[in-house]
Amino acid sequence: MPFSPPPAAGALKAHWEKLTPRLVGLKGQKAYDNWLAWIEPVGHQDGTVTLALPNKFMRDWIKNNYGADIGALLCQSLPHVSDIRWVVHASDAKPAPTRQPDGAGAAADGHRGPRGRFGTPLDERFTFDSFVVGRPNQFCYAAARKVAELQHVEFNPLFIYGGVGLGKTHLMHAIAWEAVRINPRLKLLYLSAERFMYAFINALRYDNILQFKEKMRSVDLLLIDDMHFLVGKESTQEEFFHLFNYLIDNGKQIVLSADRAPGDIEGLEERIKSRLAWGLVADVHPTDYELRLSILELKAQRLRTAIPDDVLGFLAKHITANVRELEGALTRVVAHAQLTHVAITLELARTVLQDILRANNRKITIEDIQKATAEHYNIRLADMLSARRERGIVRPRQVAMYMAKKLTTLSLPDIARAFRGRDHTTVLYAVNRIDELRQVDNGLEADIRMLTRRLEG
Repeated sequence: MPFSPPPAAGALKAHWEKLTPRLVGLKGQKAYDNWLAWIEPVGHQDGTVTLALPNKFMRDWIKNNYGADIGALLCQSLPHVSDIRWVVHASDAKPAPTRQPDGAGAAADGHRGPRGRFGTPLDERFTFDSFVVGRPNQFCYAAARKVAELQHVEFNPLFIYGGVGLGKTHLMHAIAWEAVRINPRLKLLYLSAERFMYAFINALRYDNILQFKEKMRSVDLLLIDDMHFLVGKESTQEEFFHLFNYLIDNGKQIVLSADRAPGDIEGLEERIKSRLAWGLVADVHPTDYELRLSILELKAQRLRTAIPDDVLGFLAKHITANVRELEGALTRVVAHAQLTHVAITLELARTVLQDILRANNRKITIEDIQKATAEHYNIRLADMLSARRERGIVRPRQVAMYMAKKLTTLSLPDIARAFRGRDHTTVLYAVNRIDELRQVDNGLEADIRMLTRRLEG
């Protein structure tokens, strides 16, 4: 094999840029934006490439979680590379001076994010036009459109919450796209809470906190996704608290999202919870059959593929977890049909989606729990869902709420709505109360074990 000399530092960086699509394909866009985009190739010597990160935490995390794949990728694309050296900028990053005539191997400027990017790029697919509206998400959609106009700051902050894959991030991107369309000069910043934290850490690491604050406070519209990520991050919560107050006091719009309501985010400071509830808190409800069918019809149009109505109806009925899984199921069926040159039929869908269908068939619904609990305690389901306060009704109702919290992924407000619109604090009380009683009441403990076995089959 002919000898292939190691590239100069400039060529090494250019080669690293070419690897970006492969890194995204290997680990996904989110992992790349949050972690891998911070990697900077700073030098090479004797077959070892040196990769630098802004701080020790990021270096250790990326090395432990992505190091093997990155090493394999570099070794495959550059035959002379046999090892990776992971360092921190401006400390132990000292690339060898050989073969670097342009001096480009020096430690990268730690005062900026990768390629100057601070926020997270917006996804062109996630607009209001591509968002399918139905009864479960109509309120959130209307609130998001109103906020995007930015004519009068009425809902500030707008806090959107709901389960995984229900459209929170789609609405966040849609707000940003619409706001910029209306006002091209608008200063907006969209990022995840995770990226906010690491930008804050990076600013502290490089003694650049004033520029960080100026950048964050200069925006007209701030959108932060996955606020629950800040749980337990006390310093980052403190910084967010002051940023929140500054933007609100200056009439700037804030839009936030999380997987649960502000009051249900344990580990978030009470003063932050209080402020998050100042504006409008909007819940993206789980999809119903009609909405899932509409989503599938739109997805089929985008795939430019004719899908039989019975197949769409079958998917809408049986794939109920979230929108991502629903769209992924349709994509899988279409891809299988195209690659194997067969027609899309109900039988094909059943065969291709066996694993997903089995998983969904095992899922326990709150209706299953309510019915099983009422039957176990020999009471009418209507009575358990009513406002009656007799002990013989209240205790089974609390047990059902407790089981719903333990055996489903529903939020407290979702469970409360399933019990005829009760407040989520009632559900929280029931869960805590049953937890306490299980420790001292053997009969109740036996009831819950029996119900669990029955529901889990």
